[in-house]
Amino acid sequence: MASNFIDCFSQYDWEEIKASIYQKNEKDVLTALYSTKRNLADFMALISPAAEPYLEQMAQISHQLTCERFGKTIQLFAPMYVSNECQNICTYCGFSFHNKLPRKTLSDQELLEEVAAIKKLGFQHILLVSGEANQTVNIQYFSNAIKLIRKHFANISIEVQPLEEGEYAQLQELGVYAVLVYQESYHRETYKTYHPKGKKSNFDYRLETPDRIARAGIHKIGLGVLLGLEDWRTESFFCALHLDYLQKTYWQSKYAISFPRMRPAEGIIEPNVIVNDRNLVQLICAYRLFNPDVELSISTRESEKFRESIIPLGATSMSAESKTNPGGYAVEKESLEQFEISDERSALIIEKIIKSKGYEAVWKDWQAMQPL
Repeated sequence: MASNFIDCFSQYDWEEIKASIYQKNEKDVLTALYSTKRNLADFMALISPAAEPYLEQMAQISHQLTCERFGKTIQLFAPMYVSNECQNICTYCGFSFHNKLPRKTLSDQELLEEVAAIKKLGFQHILLVSGEANQTVNIQYFSNAIKLIRKHFANISIEVQPLEEGEYAQLQELGVYAVLVYQESYHRETYKTYHPKGKKSNFDYRLETPDRIARAGIHKIGLGVLLGLEDWRTESFFCALHLDYLQKTYWQSKYAISFPRMRPAEGIIEPNVIVNDRNLVQLICAYRLFNPDVELSISTRESEKFRESIIPLGATSMSAESKTNPGGYAVEKESLEQFEISDERSALIIEKIIKSKGYEAVWKDWQAMQPL
């Protein structure tokens, strides 16, 4: 067993994996479709071009597996951006340091104002998000913010810069349930191109982050790649490899996959690779067939039509009525956004649509115990 994911990752060659995916044939796809326990080779077949004619069959199996494991439920959550300060240059992100625009980090009072606005919308599950500015939004800031808001929510997750194992342990003790950290790209050279400066430019440190999160005892870990930077099929194989490694090594934790596609934002470049809706449906269904237990999350980056269509096909959670700027719910609604959202409908409308599909919108599925 590899001692960390880098040991596992280093055993695979990007170009060889890419060639293997594109060489998959109809027989490989049928073997994967009708297998009772699918492996990484099956996942490669399911994300390959050869699987495209079998999308309807994949969707039917994905629906069945999701209902068996999760029931007909969609969990709703809201992201709360606490800061758009960032020391990194990431050429696809509105928060990137090279964008010379107003920056904001929420004060204690502003955090509570945002909390009040989010609670009015009905949310019990919240995701704290920030840029990566270690002098301003660091473990001290996050610890203080969580202490302030934890009594208001049943469940708190975070999506912030990679931290040290001891810092994750500290946040776990304060009541953090899940940590999301996206590798963005598993291709070293592509990663370097899009992350030229800042601490985030350290590919290996970011790649090791889920190991540190798991060792700290965090209950759930979220993974993903930014769809649009590199070949989506090869990227997704490496993300599935990462998931497979983590589940086998840290079996006590739960896991989730998100599917962020590049969206317009201030000062960012165009996608290098286009991932269309059909591609994304194929990818979501492939993950469900590969791993019936993994949670699959769809954000408001996606269009109204797409989000409605994906409800019965494998998704288990959705954000709703999202604001991607600090203070966006109440404090400072015009501050710099990380990216433009696509589905701007209210959370109550989303709930009605979920119900119209025969599903239950879950605002609160369990209550985390509050630390003393």
